Amino acid sequence: MNRFLLILLIFITLSHLASGQDFETGIEGPEIDMVKYDKDPQANAVFLNEFGSVRIDEYMDHIRLIHTYHAKIKIFTKEGLTHGTIAIPIHNGDNSAEEVNNVSGFTYYKDDNGIIQKAELDSKKVFTSKDYKYGSTVKFALPALRPGCVIEFKYELISPYWDNFREWAFQDDIPKINSQYEVHIPGFWTFNASLRGALKLTKSSSEVERECFSSGGAKADCSHITYNMKDIPAFVDEDYMTARKNFLSAIFFELVEYTNPYNNVKTVMTKEWGDVDHQLKISDEFGVQMKRTSLLKERIGPVIAGKANDLDKAKAIYAWIKSQIKWNDYIGIYSTDGVKKSLDTHAGSIADINLTLITALSAAGLNADAVLLSTRDHGMVNNLYPVLSDFNYVIARLTIGDQTYLLDATDPLLSFGLLPLKCINDKGRVISLNKPSYWIELSTQPKAATTRMFDLTLLDNGKLKGTITNYYKGYDAYEKRKAIKKFNTVDEYVEDFDEKQPKLKVFKSDIANLDSLDNPLRETFEVEIDAFDNTNHDKLAFNPYFWEKRTTNPFKLAERDYPVDWAFASDKRLVLVMHLPAQYIIETPPQIVAFSLPNKGGMFATTFESQDNNSFTFSNITQFNKSVYDSAEYPYLKELFNKIILTEKGDMIFRKK
Repeated sequence: MNRFLLILLIFITLSHLASGQDFETGIEGPEIDMVKYDKDPQANAVFLNEFGSVRIDEYMDHIRLIHTYHAKIKIFTKEGLTHGTIAIPIHNGDNSAEEVNNVSGFTYYKDDNGIIQKAELDSKKVFTSKDYKYGSTVKFALPALRPGCVIEFKYELISPYWDNFREWAFQDDIPKINSQYEVHIPGFWTFNASLRGALKLTKSSSEVERECFSSGGAKADCSHITYNMKDIPAFVDEDYMTARKNFLSAIFFELVEYTNPYNNVKTVMTKEWGDVDHQLKISDEFGVQMKRTSLLKERIGPVIAGKANDLDKAKAIYAWIKSQIKWNDYIGIYSTDGVKKSLDTHAGSIADINLTLITALSAAGLNADAVLLSTRDHGMVNNLYPVLSDFNYVIARLTIGDQTYLLDATDPLLSFGLLPLKCINDKGRVISLNKPSYWIELSTQPKAATTRMFDLTLLDNGKLKGTITNYYKGYDAYEKRKAIKKFNTVDEYVEDFDEKQPKLKVFKSDIANLDSLDNPLRETFEVEIDAFDNTNHDKLAFNPYFWEKRTTNPFKLAERDYPVDWAFASDKRLVLVMHLPAQYIIETPPQIVAFSLPNKGGMFATTFESQDNNSFTFSNITQFNKSVYDSAEYPYLKELFNKIILTEKGDMIFRKK
């Protein structure tokens, strides 16, 4: 899990003047001759050195954040050439924008005669592409790229957004031999710094720069802090993880307070949760919208008429909101159009829809609050102090008696009490109109469950004929409904299913509870499967996992420093009843196994029963009882999947009498 180190950036009363520690430009002989990085022989490239610095200073008569970057990378393979194309994201505001200056770059390589050559980047080949209204990317590619070369580049980024202090990622997709970041912060500003990730700093130091800042007659000393890390392994993405920035070893900065250098007015940025609660409650785009219950009472009257209890009322309101307002693809915690306009126009943002849901539930006399959260791709929130920019999504929390439900009305296919996967990310902050805010876990969601039942008969022509019945619950039902709804009709879905199974032919199908979201989804197919060319063989090999055999382990790392996050528990079951021709008996039954994870974390087990030697029942179950497994549990998960794959390779043998 994340490890936080809180460092308050204060002045350290040292008297000597600090200076930057950038490395010298150019290469050394051993660097150009490297054929691999000994600490990671499989790496396609390695940072030989990396240096960055950032300072708040006056630039062109304005206070700016000035960031310099310098890197040198050895490229070993053809795949590593991608690191020779550099992309620098910049932010554009309505009245100001970031800019990138003083770009330089070189490629060092040996020619066919073994002579070291140096190719310089042409400044005309540095260009800027606009990605969207507020974002652009500065791009350039180093010249003369080839395996074995060393590239080196520098640039300077000038930003008017000094409150958005530049973070620094020590880890990247390739290893680094050395990475150093230096910050220079005038005494007018105070930041909190948090070091995240599994790796420790090799070195950190603090000192004072005397009168390093001067603007409009105002002067200040600066804190000069150096962060250094050596021998940094590559960060490898793997399945079942949230945003990689949650786990990269990196340092982030949050503005605590600042004093205006020109009028000495102090502004405190980091507040207590009580301050944030008050700010949200009086906000026209948040708390004020949740108070508009009088607007909703008349509208929901017919919706809840005749409902016998609070749960039925809540489900009716939830379904009504989903039918009334369509999501306009805008994400954020603040309402953009408001409750009334969203209902009138039948469109709104995430906040518009779910704040309207909360207001409607409250108008019905139900206990509903807002929950702020950060989506999985946005990163985890800081639990140490309130940072509203950490949150990008709002949902509803409903309490009926001793039962609580988390609700998101933005997706018509979400059943009551089910959140979209993107929302299941560590913790959420409950914001109430009448009590202090507090944290809740977001991982306690309904499990994903699938049961597949096969009743098949092996015919003399080698085909299997019978019935397949699939039951889906929780997240599996949600995903299956989404898959079906992508087609214009259910028949089109069945046709597509039939076409994607070349050895299977569907004669008849039935799908139940497609629109009854609170019930399990059921699929029934009458099928014929091409199993063998015919049964005129002394022996037939049959794999009972023919439907969904696992062949690849999703976990490949020797060690993993971040958790396996499925977001929800899961339960997968298979029951196969099979009838054989009279001339065959079962010579080799399937392997009967029972593997489990420590502390009842999960299991994989099989059972087999032969009734009369011409029919049998085979079943297996795969359970993962936790939504998140920490890095210490990773080896057990990895080994369980290895055992599953090995087990599912095994065939049954049917022998002719």
